[in-house]
Amino acid sequence: MATLRASLQRLSRTTALTHLRLTRQCLPAAATTHLHHRPRSFTSTPAPHRAEATDAFPSLLASTPPSLLSRSQPPTPTTPQTLTEKIVQRYSQGLPQGKYVKSGDYVTLSPHHCMTHDNSWPVATKFMAIGATKIHDPKQIVMTLDHDVQNKTEKNLKKYSQIEDFAKAQGVDFYPAGRGIGHQIMVEEGYAWPGTMAVASDSHSNMYGGVACLGTPVVRTDAAAIWATGRTWWQIPPIARVNFKGILPVGVTGKDVIVALCGLFNNDEVLNHGIEFTGDGNTMRSLPVDDRLAIANMTTEWGALSGLFPIDDVLKGWLRYKATEASMYKAPPSTASRTTDRFNHQRLDDLFSAPLTADKGATYAKELYLDLSTLSPYVSGPNSVKVATPLNELEDQNIPINKAYLVSCTNSRRSDLAAAAKVFRNAATTDSTGKITPAKIASGVEFYIAAASLPEQKAAEEQGDWQVLLSAGAQPLPSGCGPCIGLGTGLLEPGEVGISASNRNFKGRMGSTEAKAYLGSPEVVAASALAGRIGGPGWYERPQGWEGVVGGEGDGVREEERMISIEDALDKLVREAEEAVREGEQAVNLGGGEGEGKGGKVAGDEVDGALTEILAGFPEKVEGEILWCDADNVNTDAIYPGKYTYDDAFSSDPKKMAGVVMENYDKGFGGVAREGDVLVSGFNFGCGSSREQAATAILAKKIPLVVAGSFGNIFGRNSINNALMGVEVPRLVERLRGAFSASANTTTTGTAGTAPITEPAQNRQSLDSPPPAPMATPGKKNDLTVRTGWTFTWDVRRSRVIIKEGTDGEEWTQKVGELPPNVQSIIARGGLEGWVRGEIAAA
Repeated sequence: MATLRASLQRLSRTTALTHLRLTRQCLPAAATTHLHHRPRSFTSTPAPHRAEATDAFPSLLASTPPSLLSRSQPPTPTTPQTLTEKIVQRYSQGLPQGKYVKSGDYVTLSPHHCMTHDNSWPVATKFMAIGATKIHDPKQIVMTLDHDVQNKTEKNLKKYSQIEDFAKAQGVDFYPAGRGIGHQIMVEEGYAWPGTMAVASDSHSNMYGGVACLGTPVVRTDAAAIWATGRTWWQIPPIARVNFKGILPVGVTGKDVIVALCGLFNNDEVLNHGIEFTGDGNTMRSLPVDDRLAIANMTTEWGALSGLFPIDDVLKGWLRYKATEASMYKAPPSTASRTTDRFNHQRLDDLFSAPLTADKGATYAKELYLDLSTLSPYVSGPNSVKVATPLNELEDQNIPINKAYLVSCTNSRRSDLAAAAKVFRNAATTDSTGKITPAKIASGVEFYIAAASLPEQKAAEEQGDWQVLLSAGAQPLPSGCGPCIGLGTGLLEPGEVGISASNRNFKGRMGSTEAKAYLGSPEVVAASALAGRIGGPGWYERPQGWEGVVGGEGDGVREEERMISIEDALDKLVREAEEAVREGEQAVNLGGGEGEGKGGKVAGDEVDGALTEILAGFPEKVEGEILWCDADNVNTDAIYPGKYTYDDAFSSDPKKMAGVVMENYDKGFGGVAREGDVLVSGFNFGCGSSREQAATAILAKKIPLVVAGSFGNIFGRNSINNALMGVEVPRLVERLRGAFSASANTTTTGTAGTAPITEPAQNRQSLDSPPPAPMATPGKKNDLTVRTGWTFTWDVRRSRVIIKEGTDGEEWTQKVGELPPNVQSIIARGGLEGWVRGEIAAA
């Protein structure tokens, strides 16, 4: 018990004497760094992993009721959860009794809704190939047609007809081409409901977080599994908390907020994280729901898997308005259920009676903050969301434009169209007789507009905004994705410059790879179309004494401003005491043994409950020689070249696939790799497009396990869905680089490069992730693939890996995430499709 007593004594000394008085954990106000001209640096306050402060004023302690300090029993232990974890808890199935889900857990997920768009027919094909005939829960599924709505070819119309017929036969809510972009429909029709979880086979499902619905992308195989069984799997990502401070100034929008975040925090700080946006009441009231939707939508470009806003008074007011609006237009759509089935005041009463919120003391992987009051209008680009520039700097450069776009699910709602129309209204002239001459777009500029949905367009028409834009010379397009994804009318031609209110601007996204694309707010896009060059409407006025944008790591709260209740402080003490007791008990059970090797023995390996259940027939250990590919950002095209991806005959032949795997990384890979190797690479492995062949080609080479510093999220999903195992071990990457790199490779997953990143050809229906940084490799080109002689063992039961660094080298171990039985079951059945077949057969 010596270890236990020491732990408690340490707790008594440090917690009782330190945490119950004010300490200066943050930098003083004078040390705050202001951001203005690049390069930008950030002030860093310590990044606490707790949502609430742990200090209390002495006056609170002095007035503490004796009854509170003399409790005979501590409060019932709880597991504080983030808002993300609470929502996932609701939609997870088969959890053990008393289990509280947390970041890193794999769960069997039954989302509230699942949306598919133009890729509904490929999903249906996969669904039927699995052997499914009936959608498990038709009310769970939503189908929309939005991507290629301008395409009137016989082939596309046939596909659209097949999707509509399938939806009708299955009894699924369906929205035809021209009705709106799927993500907007999910929000305005109430499928994306606060406190629920909705997924879509599209990367911008993050947008649902703008209305406090946890939205995240899934791939086609996941969608087919949900159609067939109502379920798929999900690993809860690390959660980052972004704390907003201050009030958003007039002339600055939600688009400026997210463009600034993408540019200021451009070293992958939130890559593959879930984000929760917070702020005090006044701050959040300066962010209306349409701005929140734009911010949440572009968290995808920021690299996140979700972007969640809270259920607060702003959202409540918007929901009441939508419910009232729905009650006024009761005509049911011909292919979907009534809006009032979802948007009604009774349902809102139930929601508001017990809204979900993050718990005090919930654990966050990291915290960032941004003072909205210090923001000005921002523009992204050219050709990268990681480059964000204050509008006034670009105005000084007098950059002419050829095309402007007010399109997409990011920024083409009624409020966005109204803002753009206001630019032209304000620019209209009146002569001496009172005759008004409407303002026109600049000569030589093409201005394209498309509402996010038909109801949003009708609302803009009723307000007169749509007509103002048409009178100015704007060219209307049907409600759909269109130019945002490089389809249909008005694409950028070689040498042209465009500015858009959409969400992506990497090379080739909106047309030619030889064009330049910028992103801005609707009013900046409209003002640029009016002036013929990048500029704004002049609505923003810089505050007196402004020194730059204030933001950085931590919660941004000055220490002298911290204050919490004594109850919160004591509850924190109790939680830390309980943790100390658990640490002491584990040490006693282990006999106080010391670690082995440089990595150390992992404490708790033999403690009851620490072992993972292994399904019958699933290997307890996976091991092999390490095959080292020293590069970060190895994208899916490097793993499996795009020229083979859409050749169905080639991609259905495992022998051919094995012959070209990693070809674009190293043409000599096939001659070095052997059956049973463990492939190890750097950070962000598998970024890029959603092609499943990147995973199946590695399996075709008979490599059962991939290890990386980190994985691209979609590759991680495709791997498990196709029975390829993967595990992240950043330390192993560092050790291998120290031993085998020809020169120090300082490139990390967060280092943006300068090589052009282009939209993969023939990828229009693919769930593509944000473009990766250029692939970083060591200087010695003939060592792209190295047989190391090191061995890697994954002990699945004990959730740890054992690395032997050569015959006479060190051996070390490290704890890794658990591979629970639900994921083992998918891998054991040959992937998610095999798992679905088994579930169908068992039903």
